[in-house]
Amino acid sequence: MSDDEDFIYVKKQNTVHYGSLEEQERARLAAISVNEKSDSDGLPATVTSSGDSGGNINISDEYMDLEEEMNRDRQALLEEFERRKRARQINVSTDDEEVKKNLRQLGEPICLFGEGPADRRSRLRDLLAKLGEDAIKKKQEEEEERIQQEKDQESTWYHEGPESLRIARMWIAKYSLPRAKLRLEKSRVERQQLEATRTAHRQELQKKLQAMTIFCSQIGDNRPISFCQFSPDSKMLATASWSGHCRLWNVPNCDLVRNLQGHNCNVGAIVWHPQAMDNEDKRVCALASCAFDGSVKLWNLSSSDPLADVEGHAPHRVSRLAFHPSGRFLGTCCFDSSWRLWDLEQGEEVLHQEGHCKPVYCISFQDDGSVCATGGLDAFARVWDLRTGRCIMFMEGHLKSVYGIDFSPNGYHIATGSEDNMCKIWDLRRRTSLYTVPAHMNLISSIRYQREGGHFLVTSSYDNTVKLWSLALLPTLTFCSKSSQIMLVNYKFKNHYFAVINVKLKFHLFNSKVL
Repeated sequence: MSDDEDFIYVKKQNTVHYGSLEEQERARLAAISVNEKSDSDGLPATVTSSGDSGGNINISDEYMDLEEEMNRDRQALLEEFERRKRARQINVSTDDEEVKKNLRQLGEPICLFGEGPADRRSRLRDLLAKLGEDAIKKKQEEEEERIQQEKDQESTWYHEGPESLRIARMWIAKYSLPRAKLRLEKSRVERQQLEATRTAHRQELQKKLQAMTIFCSQIGDNRPISFCQFSPDSKMLATASWSGHCRLWNVPNCDLVRNLQGHNCNVGAIVWHPQAMDNEDKRVCALASCAFDGSVKLWNLSSSDPLADVEGHAPHRVSRLAFHPSGRFLGTCCFDSSWRLWDLEQGEEVLHQEGHCKPVYCISFQDDGSVCATGGLDAFARVWDLRTGRCIMFMEGHLKSVYGIDFSPNGYHIATGSEDNMCKIWDLRRRTSLYTVPAHMNLISSIRYQREGGHFLVTSSYDNTVKLWSLALLPTLTFCSKSSQIMLVNYKFKNHYFAVINVKLKFHLFNSKVL
């Protein structure tokens, strides 16, 4: 047989028998049984038994019920005809944009390869025939319900607080109202002064700032220093280090006064009590510090051991903390996306405030003591009313984490510094941003207002610089570090001291009186 010979392949046709085969099968089985009986009569019994045992004779009473299979096929065919009939009766918009919108609502691709508007309408009509004509309406209702649920989750909710919280809020209200009254009276008196007098005062202050130079430098620890703050009387400086030690230095000689040992890991901050330098019987504590392991410790000036521990943050990191102007309350920023308010007289946590979606990094109290501001790694800052617990201002505008926040002494201006290298000034009265300053070339690590008058602002950055800004937000003075990132800056107006700490284990004091 040659390779060139043509082969003709004939496909065997499947024969489909319609109707029931029950009668034919019964006749066939009856014929077989008759033949077997006649054969067994002519053959020995052994042959018959051997044939049965050999399995050559297949006898079965089973038969196939083709009627059920045919009913299923017929039912499927009828359903397809019915679906096509419904599809022809469905009205579909001729607007192609609306057709695409409906397909998107149903979760289908709005366009397939090579598909035109007519094909799209046909596809939408087939989908509606399968899912039902009200499928689009159901999808819209589900979407509206989902949006409503999201709004409900974002809405403010309240729950009943403890009795200690009510006591604390009543006390804060009674404390803050007289202080706010005094602040407003002082502001009215200053406004009545002649413009020439106010200008001369600002010029004199600016001359002192421009005359500042480095006074001394001191190695603070064998690990980087993370925080520093002057005492209320400007005679001491407290520093916190990644070694776990907190140290007290006298000013201006920078001699070590006391080494506070109690933390087992990196210390994030240490702050002075507002009445730390008063008599011993009039203060709750002198200092408070926090660490990465969630520990918060209270210290006095007579011992190197902690006075007490504030428990409740572990295992979350506590980044910053601050005393209320009254000294009775302590605010802590925790990496569980919340901040806490502790009543040191009652000895318990009176407020566990949530609101940030990422860790809270910094906190600042207004001088009146009625509100506080927090900044977080979610790039947002919030202002909280301590008397009601409400968030009264939401500061949105930074692109990255907020690492520094501070209230102006006037009570309504707030400064924030962020990882986006920007410094923003906010107005609490208008609830908006007033100025945005591209202050540095790297992230802003800290920001501080001048406490006595708020005539200028100081910022530190990882671009190795510290800048002083006037009220017009013009850089009055810039200190540069050759190769060290600036971790934090602190300023005390009383003696015109600046304290600058960098990552090279040192802190530097600047003073304008050496000239």
